[in-house]
Amino acid sequence: MSRFRARIGLRTRLILAFLLVAAVSAGTTAVLTYREARTAILDQAQNTAVSSFRDQVQALATPLPVEPGPLQEQLRRIAREGRPHPWVVFAEYGSLRVSSGTSPVSTVVTPALRSAVLAHPHGSFQRVDRNGTPWLTIAVPTVFRAGRIVRPTGLVLYAVMPLTSEEANVRAMVTAARDGALPALAMALVPALLAARSVLRPVRDLRKAAEQMGSGRLDARIRTKGSDELADLARTFNHSAVQLERSVDELREAEARARRFASDVSHELRTPLAGMLAVTEVLDEDADRLAPDTAAAVRLISAETGKLAVLVEDLMEISRFDARAAELHTDEVDVAQAIRKTLSSRHWNDEKQVTTDLPDGVRARLDPRRFDVVIANLVGNALRHGGAPVLVRLRVRRTAADATPPHRSATDGTETPARLVVEVSDHGPGIAADALPHVFERFYKADAARTRSRGSGLGLAITLENVRLHGGRVHAGNRPDGGAVFTVEIPLTGLEATA
Repeated sequence: MSRFRARIGLRTRLILAFLLVAAVSAGTTAVLTYREARTAILDQAQNTAVSSFRDQVQALATPLPVEPGPLQEQLRRIAREGRPHPWVVFAEYGSLRVSSGTSPVSTVVTPALRSAVLAHPHGSFQRVDRNGTPWLTIAVPTVFRAGRIVRPTGLVLYAVMPLTSEEANVRAMVTAARDGALPALAMALVPALLAARSVLRPVRDLRKAAEQMGSGRLDARIRTKGSDELADLARTFNHSAVQLERSVDELREAEARARRFASDVSHELRTPLAGMLAVTEVLDEDADRLAPDTAAAVRLISAETGKLAVLVEDLMEISRFDARAAELHTDEVDVAQAIRKTLSSRHWNDEKQVTTDLPDGVRARLDPRRFDVVIANLVGNALRHGGAPVLVRLRVRRTAADATPPHRSATDGTETPARLVVEVSDHGPGIAADALPHVFERFYKADAARTRSRGSGLGLAITLENVRLHGGRVHAGNRPDGGAVFTVEIPLTGLEATA
């Protein structure tokens, strides 16, 4: 039920609610109108008949003792003059029963009416239903008047009148109300559509403006008209949008200033750092001939200058990513050979430090310089913070079942996606669970004691940006048997691999 309700839109619910109100209003009006009209029709017929019958009975002169023949003639005359319809009239006098016709209408007279007429000298009446036919029964006793003395004679006259024509009129009203209900609801659909449109237009404008803001267009606004709650909502949205746009502009300006500052500082530091590095290299060569304290100071200055140079280069690289100025210069490379070259250039050839699992024959289009940075940062991070030996493993992952090169589906011949996967794992203590979500953040260091470590705190952030630039992803985790593992996945196009 909730799923079905979720599929019904607000427009449909508004229209249904409008039609429901219209149907309830029409039904209530019809019921009340039917009841009042029915009462008025029946009361009019009843009052006319009662008044006419009572007048005729009062004008009746019946000699006592009652003779059936003359009495029957009088009853027939009264029946013919009945209003608003002809009556059937019969009389009761003790055990005597005289009727104006042959219809056995005496069964319509109820015992309650016979009892009531004895207590009311002016007569009584009752509406009854027999076998689906409505009847009006009137009972009026005849009286003997002598001056102020009024005595009942014991003769009671009954008039029985069918109310079929009145009931037919009532049924005709019901039929007309029923037949007019559907057109009325159809006509109510038009204002329902107009009302739903007027209510939903601000909602649609609000949704459109929210979608535009979600896509980055913070200048999206809603046209306001009127002074109702929806207009207040639109004005509130516009005010919030203005405040949000202003805040975002301020944040963007602050971020741009920070990027320019980092870029300018890094750029300005490159020239003096180059001179400082040249000087420290000369001092390092002569450090052995200096006094021990002086030599230690020289080596410390040289090491810190090297760290500063690395930090400046990393800051400049990050600023290029932030400014979206970083570009890929791809070339087709042998991936295994590129990884070996990275390890060799940094003197990580000792198998006690770094071991490899690099199958030959895997070629891909990569940016050699950026791929070199990715491998160097991951292996260097594993050697500094993990435990030797560090394992570098290369493989190709296919999302479909293993297909024969060049990675085409065995069923329809289409290309199957493939990814270049490089895993760098160590044998250290691993990464703490609370640190895993933050390892690729800038300047993040899991161990506060390593704030003065050789790393700049930007290596993994630069790795993440370089992998993203290749359209890939990198994630960190821990091996089941201990140690951290970093996995790089880069989508491959035009990949060739040996079996």
